[in-house]
Formats: sequence, structure tokens, C-alpha cells
Amino acid sequence: MERMKRLGSVPPVPSHLVKSSPIGLGFEKLDRGVFDPEKAYDKVAALGVKWIRIQSGWARTETRKGAYDFAWLDSIVDNLLRRGLTPWMCLCYGNGLYTPEAAKVFGAVGCPPIKTAEEREAWHAYVAALTAHYKGRVAWYEVWNEPDGVWCWKHGPDGKEYGEFVKATAAAARAGDAQAKIIGGSTCLRDLAWLNDVLATGAGACMDALTYHSYSPDEQDSFARIDALRALCQAYNPKMKLIQGETGTQSRSDGAGALRGGAWTPHRQAKFLARHMMADLLDDVMFASYFSCMDMIEALNGTVGDKSSYLDYGYFGVLGADFDENGVATGAYTPKLAYRTLQAIAAIFRDDFTRSDLPIDFRGRSSGRILRNEDPGKEILSGGYRKPDGSCAFVYWKPTDLMTTGFESTLTLEAAAIPGEARLIDLLDGSVYAFPEGMVDGNGRGHRLFKNIPLRDYPLILTFGDFAEIEK
Repeated sequence: MERMKRLGSVPPVPSHLVKSSPIGLGFEKLDRGVFDPEKAYDKVAALGVKWIRIQSGWARTETRKGAYDFAWLDSIVDNLLRRGLTPWMCLCYGNGLYTPEAAKVFGAVGCPPIKTAEEREAWHAYVAALTAHYKGRVAWYEVWNEPDGVWCWKHGPDGKEYGEFVKATAAAARAGDAQAKIIGGSTCLRDLAWLNDVLATGAGACMDALTYHSYSPDEQDSFARIDALRALCQAYNPKMKLIQGETGTQSRSDGAGALRGGAWTPHRQAKFLARHMMADLLDDVMFASYFSCMDMIEALNGTVGDKSSYLDYGYFGVLGADFDENGVATGAYTPKLAYRTLQAIAAIFRDDFTRSDLPIDFRGRSSGRILRNEDPGKEILSGGYRKPDGSCAFVYWKPTDLMTTGFESTLTLEAAAIPGEARLIDLLDGSVYAFPEGMVDGNGRGHRLFKNIPLRDYPLILTFGDFAEIEK
């Protein structure tokens, strides 16, 4: 960016000023009390995201048979709503009062209540009471978490079994709130056979959306997968929406969880976030959720009484934390670079905008390279957006391997019939740049040639008009 003039940065837009957004964030694991939400609410709302994923915590809510204490969850839901955030709730996990195995697992993770009539009836009563209690406050309910993985369906994943569970849970949820929206899937693996078994039970007919989780270092993996998921879902229910429910990575190389063992740094985490969130927006999902708000323990395979079994620190958060001896996140909850990246994305892609093809082409694809070593634009991920006021945005990046050295180059592109002053935004920190004299040639008839402009291994955004605000 050394040739360009920095004008300022994209200003944060707090969640209460955002009318609508496809950007979400995970606020999970409070059913297991792994961080202090009071220290996180304001920092999460300052991001400007809208959708917040929380977990219902059956074992924390029903500690005596038939008695529900929603006070802990009320505090979370009401604090989120008060700040303009929209909570959506994952219905999970098990309960040791009814399932003996669940009493042995930290957080009762992965112990679905499906084996006995008492378990099934208790689950139905709990879900109905929950949705009745949150009617008017929570609209979308997800059935379980990652049921296609043995860590969350511990006796062994079974699509037919989960499909029946979705149907039973949907009936219970709508018994409490007839308008409840049901999300199924929460799938983390690439297994169409499992999902087809789920939908074929009739679960597809009662689902309003499907969630999928995407933990791949390469965001290009998601495009074919999402096309297949969307087509399969629509074969069973043409109205079903698609939601990216979890994606993320660590900010350090010793983190547990998905993508563990990689040479992750705060800078690579921010690039991962930008690449995956923008890829999801290119796929036009209902919304996309980054995992997660906080550094926290993974806690999917813990055994009650064995602290060492669940003190597995993930470092996926956009907020960093320290930890006490019980694995609870402590300290000041400090923003990482990824926090600012997510904040910039949320500020730019909010309210009224649509995916749109734009009359933009990479000059190297058809007319030869402008510079000998300039990128020809043959392996660039890109896409366009429009707002009702006529402003436009074009996002582009080189999807190189994040685990190798960073990629920097230039490219040349041409745009036609797109009015408005052009600027360039660096999504990692939200910086906004003006093009210097000589970098843009216009012919006076609506055509502009952008010569040797920056290309990076994370998304940059070329804007026209007032698509994004600038704070100087």
C-alpha cells in the first residue's frame, strides 16, 4: 500500500445501530460457565455483528426433575438483546438426571436423550418450556451441535437417529412457540450420506434452515460443499435456508481444537477470518458466524472429576484471555487483530446490500500483463455487491496457503459503467486508501483502468461511491 494515500479507516458501527446483517459470532459454552459474559457484552456489541449463537444448557437449567431455572440464561439473552444483538439458540446438551452417561461427561456434551421414554419425554418438556419462556425474544433454535461427530454424538453418529431427533425436537419447540424457527444439521463433516439419511426421515420438511461448520484452512473448499448442501436441502425442502454456523482458527500454534498443529499467529487468524467470512458472503448464506468471541477451553471430551481432560485451550477468540486453574477465561478480554478485522467487515456489510455481478475484469486475463511480474488474475477469488444508492464494492484476494509466507503482488483491472469515487479498503485493519495520480486512467466515457493495484492473500475491497464510511 506504500504508493497509496491513507484517508482514514472504516468506523465501527455498534450492533444497536445495525438494522440487519449477515455477520454473526459465537458466544458458546456459557452452559459450562467457561467465561464471564459481563466482561464481554460491550466488546461484542462494539463489533457491530448481529447474530449471536448461544447454547441452551439443559443440565444447567434443570437440576431437579421437572423444575427449570432460566435465570442464568435470561441474563445472557436480555443482555444481548439490550445491545441490539440477535441471539439464536443451540438446543443442547444432555442431562445426567435422565441419562446416566451424561452425568459422567463434563457439560453432558454428546449425550442425546433418545434411549428411553423418560429421556425423550423429559427433553420434550424441557424444550417446550424453553421456547415458551423465550417466545418473542428468541426466534431461531438449532437442534444439537455437530451430531455427525462422535465427540457430540458419543455412542456413534447415525443420520436416521438424528433425523428422528430433529422431528421430535421441532415438535417440542413449536409446542412452546408455534412460530419457532428450526435449524437442523449443525454438521461439521463432509458426508452427504449422513445428511441425506437425516433429511429422508422427514426432518427436512420441518427445518427452516441447515447449519454447517467449516474448519478448513482453505476457504475454496467451501464453495463446492455449499453448492452440494444447498442442492440436497432444496431437494427435500425448497424453502430451506443455509447458515454457516461455525468457522474459525487459533491465534497461536499450541491451541487445541480444529486446525490444531498449524503455525497460527494473530495475523494469520485475522487473514483466515477475512477470507472465510468473505467467502461465505460470496456464497450468499443467510448469515455466517465466526467461532468465537473468546479464547476458551474446547471442553468437548471432558470427564467429570478429571480436570486435565477438559483444560484444552483453543485460542479461537477475537478476544484474548488468561485462564484460572479451572479453565475459566479471566483477565481483561483483550481484542486481537481479528477483532478489528471482524469489526470492519461488519461495518461495511450491513443493512441494505446485495450480491451483484459487476462490469469488472482483470486485464491480465485477456490483454497480457501490464508488468512482467504482475499477477494475471487467473486464480483470484472475487465478487461484487451493490447498495440501493448505486454504490458498489468489489472484493478480491489471492487464496494462497496461509501456512507459508505472506503473499503480496499487484494486478491490473478495468471497470466500466460504475460511477463514484474509487477507494481501496484493507480488511485486516479497516484502513481506507485513495488511489494516487497515475494509478487510475479514465477515458471520460465511464471506463477506468486500475493499474498495478495491491493484491494480497486476504480480501481487499475496491469501493465506488459511498459503499463504506470513512473516519479520518
